[in-house]
Amino acid sequence: MKKNKFKIAVFAGDGIGPEIMKEALKILKIISDTKRINLQLCEGFVGGIAYNHFGTPLPDSSLELALRSDAVLLGAVGGPQWESLDYSIRPERALLGLRGNLGIYANLRPIVVFDELLDASPLKKSIIQGIDIMIVRELTGDVYFGKPRGIKKGKNGKRKGVNTMTYTEDEIRRIAIRAFEIARTRKNNLVSADKANILETTELWRDVVTEVGQSYPDITLKHMYVDNCALQLIRNPTQFDVIVTTNLFGDILSDEAAMLTGSIGMLPSASLGKKTALYEPIHGSAPDIAGKDIANPLAAILSVALMLRYSLSMPEEAYLVESAVTETLKEGFRTQDIQQKAKKLVGTEEMGNNVAKNLRKLLN
Repeated sequence: MKKNKFKIAVFAGDGIGPEIMKEALKILKIISDTKRINLQLCEGFVGGIAYNHFGTPLPDSSLELALRSDAVLLGAVGGPQWESLDYSIRPERALLGLRGNLGIYANLRPIVVFDELLDASPLKKSIIQGIDIMIVRELTGDVYFGKPRGIKKGKNGKRKGVNTMTYTEDEIRRIAIRAFEIARTRKNNLVSADKANILETTELWRDVVTEVGQSYPDITLKHMYVDNCALQLIRNPTQFDVIVTTNLFGDILSDEAAMLTGSIGMLPSASLGKKTALYEPIHGSAPDIAGKDIANPLAAILSVALMLRYSLSMPEEAYLVESAVTETLKEGFRTQDIQQKAKKLVGTEEMGNNVAKNLRKLLN
């Protein structure tokens, strides 16, 4: 019997987080009301706002809420007012804490160029038209979690910074399996990005990905050095279908790929584990525009679509949410970050309202 009761942890966070979360939840409510899905939405604090209330970016109560939930929906964390804090208690540590404690190891970042936004990209239409890439980034290993790490003073009094790039065979194998499985649902093409000619850690990465590939003879696997991959994403991005890579390389490549679409405000993400998944837009907290009703809520809304697809097993409804976004763009509505000449400039709330209107039409 298909499950129709879900508990969702909602962390709006900092900056524009509360504004975009309001629009995302608006869309989620339409789905739950129309499809009679019992969604228990439980709000909590993470990031800078959590530090202000509890002295930590990830309070125990928020972590427990996330652990007890079917999925986590996150807005954004961070801002200049917390940059002077010790690294261990900065807002961004909440993300690393959630990923580590929830066992979330696979970050999916779909890079899709909407035809309606071709003019918003800094690249030529002929280069970006038709882009549909899924970047699969490993999340729990690499220099972000490797030890030893830190800044220390040597005997000569000079400081030395140390971060350790490390991966186990099992960590590589599980992300590779996830990437091959995703490629199998798409065009059966997978590129693995590494630096195996220089870094022994990614030499192991290449070896293990190749081994896993032997169990997927239907998938075309290609290895590419990460610097060449970065170049090819600009030179010929439509050659890519699924890219799997390390935590550090994935962080950089996914942000580079984001600008192919014209705005980082358009891109959602899903971070998957064995049980719980976390969904968030990739654009950050954008504190300079917080509270001005100009932030783009579409990445948050598209993150809801990913949650419907991967955690709630509602692929048809996910497609309808994505279609409602497409229809809204076709109608000419634009927030400031994707504004084009002769288009209808709207704010955060109005953009959300237009997507909601189109979603109701599609559901009827």
